[in-house]
Amino acid sequence: MWADLLPIGRHPDSGGYRRYAWTAADADCRAWFRAQAKARGLTYEIDRNGNQWAWQGDASAGDAVVIGSHLDSVPDGGAFDGPLGVVSSFAALDELRHRGVEFTKPVAITNFGDEEGARFGLACVGSRLAAGQLTPEKAYELRDGDGISVPQAMEAAGYDPSTIGPDPERLARIGAFVELHVEQGRALDLSGDAVGIASAIWPHGRWRYDFHGEANHAGTTRLVDRRDPMLTYAETVLAAREQARLTGALATFGKISVEPNGVNAIPSLVRGWLDSRAADQDTLDKVIAGIEAAAHEAATRTGIDLKVVRESFTPVVEFEHALRDELGRLLGGGIPVLGTGAGHDAGILSASVPTAMLFVRNPTGVSHSPAEYAAEDDCVAGVRALADVTEGLACA
Repeated sequence: MWADLLPIGRHPDSGGYRRYAWTAADADCRAWFRAQAKARGLTYEIDRNGNQWAWQGDASAGDAVVIGSHLDSVPDGGAFDGPLGVVSSFAALDELRHRGVEFTKPVAITNFGDEEGARFGLACVGSRLAAGQLTPEKAYELRDGDGISVPQAMEAAGYDPSTIGPDPERLARIGAFVELHVEQGRALDLSGDAVGIASAIWPHGRWRYDFHGEANHAGTTRLVDRRDPMLTYAETVLAAREQARLTGALATFGKISVEPNGVNAIPSLVRGWLDSRAADQDTLDKVIAGIEAAAHEAATRTGIDLKVVRESFTPVVEFEHALRDELGRLLGGGIPVLGTGAGHDAGILSASVPTAMLFVRNPTGVSHSPAEYAAEDDCVAGVRALADVTEGLACA
């Protein structure tokens, strides 16, 4: 399975993946998922929001155990973030069939669409829509860098966008959702464990900073006469780093758009996107307020007009303690429990269904990069852990 999936959407120059929502690479990933479901005789379906499902047993019976993750990627992302969870889910089902277990509950494997938000700027679109945390109206407003909207992209990929929206009936049939994911950090490597259990997801969000200045000639405009938004943006980037250092939070400007984007032109507009995360809400509020205050101070001093827009926000997610503790019991105890600053579909769905996560060791701690890695032995340990958990939850 891994070898078949590995080439899809891989960029020849960077070695990273560009599996963006509703593109050709996404279509190939979806075709791979459907083929895996068909090869196992599973009932395959696509829900109203484009998420894929493969069912073992009666999908309408209720109290289902759902496992899976996503197949899309960030720009030039790694091979493991998302796909490891989907591949491991099919492998875990194979392991359970090999064991000859008898399921007393339906089991589903899922691929949630547009989890990374690389194309339209909002993460977890598929699960947000299903959980009612993103309205169809807001989804229709999302556009990619070429101005293509979500419904246009869905139609071009052969899907009907008129059906998107909350899916409470489907979610009501889920008794538990367990998402396996490569760890995006080095906690397991430092503890010497192959597999861990998630405790919580830090609160996090994305903010867009629009710095409006005045376009002018780079070779004829005196420095004192310039209203250069790039300088104000640069000050804000440094302020974000300092605020994160002072508060123990994380703050990253990882995306930028410049107009008119000419080598010999002073920009008229610099638009930067801030990603910030913290262990608790108070700390996140403090770091965001500090960054925004610093940006406004710099903008006022340099004659730049500034607009700040919060594009997305996810509050702290405490995974259900009962399910989390049950995973620990099913895995024999002694499994490390750790928090994470990364968002996931499991975090979005936690408000609607009991959710939990398993992490697989990442020896480098690198993620969202072609250098992302997990050793084969650890991946196998993850599959066995997921199989044990699924058996305990679906065969009771």
